[in-house]
Amino acid sequence: MPTIAADEALRERNLLFLATPRLWPDWPFLPLIRRTPQGEVLGLLYDCLGLDGRAGFSTTVFACNLFLLPPTEAEFLSLPKEVFDTAEAVYSAGWRID
Repeated sequence: MPTIAADEALRERNLLFLATPRLWPDWPFLPLIRRTPQGEVLGLLYDCLGLDGRAGFSTTVFACNLFLLPPTEAEFLSLPKEVFDTAEAVYSAGWRID
């Protein structure tokens, strides 16, 4: 069973990555996963602000797999999504870096 310290370290690591696009190995995307009793759900964060200065998507999880990206950004941005106010809210909703 994980300890409280291990749980906190995992939380801090996830929050650091969620809020720091320069750390993303697949920038401008950060692959995420949410594990539920029904199975795994995949999502992506997208760094629009760092890419071209557009704000408003920094804590939006798009329903997509990194390997199945739509051919255009417009199609990507039209995917189903969950919009959050903060990285903490993304984490609290069960999303973890993948």
